Amino acid sequence: MIGRLKGTLVSKQPPWLLVDVNGVGYEVEAPMSSIYDLPATGQEVCLLIHTVVREDAFLLYGFLREAERSLFRNLLKISGVGAKLALAILSGMNAQEFADAVQRNDVSTLIRLPGIGRKTAERLIIEMRDRLGGLEGAGLPGTAGASAAHGAMGEAITALEALGYKPVEASRMARAVPDAAGLEAGEIIRAALKQAVK
Repeated sequence: MIGRLKGTLVSKQPPWLLVDVNGVGYEVEAPMSSIYDLPATGQEVCLLIHTVVREDAFLLYGFLREAERSLFRNLLKISGVGAKLALAILSGMNAQEFADAVQRNDVSTLIRLPGIGRKTAERLIIEMRDRLGGLEGAGLPGTAGASAAHGAMGEAITALEALGYKPVEASRMARAVPDAAGLEAGEIIRAALKQAVK
């Protein structure tokens, strides 16, 4: 099984990436949460890989962070959730935001994601709540909840979404604010909007 690929990023055509590793081109499917943070084409990239071997295909799913790969693998264990839906979830929000939504029983946030209805959202919350504690080593929070700093970040992201930004875009804007960890939600929002107008 392939667990990691390190090579030159040849092309980005979301959700597909082509990575050249010593002359061999690997096609990798990745969520937008990873694609947004990729370097420019021609640069070196290191992806964590989840490999699926089927009778008719050899599929590679790539992630920049272990939290995303762990969450993807755990989502696949849920009845009715396949790779396509798991990638859609990780394209709409990052692993931390998903964990927060599960901990808050936030069905309304989950049903904003493409392909997720109310029943699927409720099933995700019930089945994933018990799994989050085991993912702490991968960078996901345990069931104790997020820190106060992340609370401010979460509030800021929610507010940016209310202003019309897509969840993943709102998250990227808020997290790009310098020294965001020490700021209140309002300060993060103002700084993110100021950067967006530049």
